[in-house]
Amino acid sequence: MNCVLALDQSTSATKALLLDLNGRVLAQASREHQQFYPRPGWVEHDPEEIWQNVLEVTGAVVSEGRSIGAEVALISIANQRETVVVFERFTARALHPAIVWQCRRGDPLCAAQRELGREAQIRSRSGLRLDSYFPAPKLQWLMHERPDLAAALQRGEARIGTIDTYLIHRLTAGAVFATDHTNASRTLLYDIQKRTWDEELCGWWEVPMRALAPIRSSDAHFGETTLAGQLPKPVPIRGVMGDSHAALFGQRCVHTGSAKVTFGTGSSILLNAGNAPPQGLRHGVGTVAWVRGSECAYALEGIITTSAATMVWLRDQMGIIDDVAEAASMAAELDADDGVYVVPAFSGLGAPWWRASARGAIVGLSAHSDRRHVVRAGLESIAYQLRDVLEMMRAESGLELREIRADGGPTVNGFLMQFVADIVGVELSVARRADRAAVGAALMGALGAGMEVLPEDFAGDADNVIYRRQMPESRVEARYQGWLRAVNQVLCGASEN
Repeated sequence: MNCVLALDQSTSATKALLLDLNGRVLAQASREHQQFYPRPGWVEHDPEEIWQNVLEVTGAVVSEGRSIGAEVALISIANQRETVVVFERFTARALHPAIVWQCRRGDPLCAAQRELGREAQIRSRSGLRLDSYFPAPKLQWLMHERPDLAAALQRGEARIGTIDTYLIHRLTAGAVFATDHTNASRTLLYDIQKRTWDEELCGWWEVPMRALAPIRSSDAHFGETTLAGQLPKPVPIRGVMGDSHAALFGQRCVHTGSAKVTFGTGSSILLNAGNAPPQGLRHGVGTVAWVRGSECAYALEGIITTSAATMVWLRDQMGIIDDVAEAASMAAELDADDGVYVVPAFSGLGAPWWRASARGAIVGLSAHSDRRHVVRAGLESIAYQLRDVLEMMRAESGLELREIRADGGPTVNGFLMQFVADIVGVELSVARRADRAAVGAALMGALGAGMEVLPEDFAGDADNVIYRRQMPESRVEARYQGWLRAVNQVLCGASEN
């Protein structure tokens, strides 16, 4: 039985799913990796830990699949976007910790580009905001901080890659150095119109073009791998996509105007914009949705920097909960939030505010408040931020969304999903299977390889759970206006970017 092994390398964990050609999950494994915060606003990962986790989870699913007669015929990759690694050309040894998309160390360099009057050109050419959410300013920081690495990159002894590139290099034992358009389009180094690395952008950010990976379509052939000897023979790698783009494809949002939200560490809301880059954006970003062969789809995106990570913060940093899973039951013990709001601007605020200097706050506490209010407010902040982005997307696209498809781990929280539907006022179609990024990458790879799959059956969205608004509109608006006041308090205390 031929199967697709899909890797989903996210901000918090590495997952492997073994799927048959009907999209059914035959085996799965997951392993978290450590988050490092060396300074306020800085976030790093250990690339070697991620690689070892890849081997561990793939080994688990290959072994389980073998026991039921499943044979891996293809490997696909969905990856956390914007996180960047510098590694040795021949050994693939990481030369610096991976700098994570949440990291703000590039803020001063973004400010310097703004002072040089380049903001409009950068935005027009890349489709993105001038923001250190994206890799280019992080890389420029690294060039300044580590002249030895800059020299190695110039000499061709070191390479730059987002996580997909790093994993492909490791999986192919250094034979393939490549990325796909979805990941390349997230760097501030890519021309979204020409769909190629831009020499002038690379020059402005001091990033050597020779250190960047050649770009392939998402369904292209990315070499072969035995998973470091775990497979008896090499199998092809196809279906390489940034995780949010893979989820858009896995949710079958293939028509202009269809949209999805992936709830994760942060949240990405993507709207299929058709075959041309979105124009005239003020708060959203334009990005490549995917490239299949010569066919390119674009998307309008709204980015929420901190989403489900708020609950992890309440668990790990604050000690308010022991397990994220208990948040829903704690929140449901209260009839209302009693005016308490959590604004989780731990790494600034993303769309539509784009204020990197903003910092988090808990607003509206009284002597009556207890930890349940804070937990509930943390959950509710996910919904409020989604509404902020949807309001922006309606204004910038001119489209009135009637449905948004949802995926990601937090979708198992029924309390949260109903609150999201109440606050946004749009029908929420929630995938029963949370791992849509893995499904989307696997589907892209299977189609690229010419496997006999039916996209609708493989995606398996016929049994999605539907949530609709139940809360009275007057109550919704009162709560949302309270949120906007809380955000305004945070913004008033933050400097302009």
